[in-house]
Amino acid sequence: MFNIVSLIIGAVALVCAMIAFLPLLGWLNWLIIPLALIGAGLGVVSRSTSGRNLNLFVIVVGIVRLMLGGGIL
Repeated sequence: MFNIVSLIIGAVALVCAMIAFLPLLGWLNWLIIPLALIGAGLGVVSRSTSGRNLNLFVIVVGIVRLMLGGGIL
């Protein structure tokens, strides 16, 4: 059950991360990363690792996008 919730949170965060790749929307990553951290926490509790891995991928994408935009853009 936790894995399904983690996958749903990860899918929502991934869609938002794709939107945050647009110019001037990089600040959205400051909201996406904590959301993905919650999903990763739920993924750790579950037996399967797919939800955790999806959320870790979203976290890495968000951090890289923040680094490219200087933390704001």
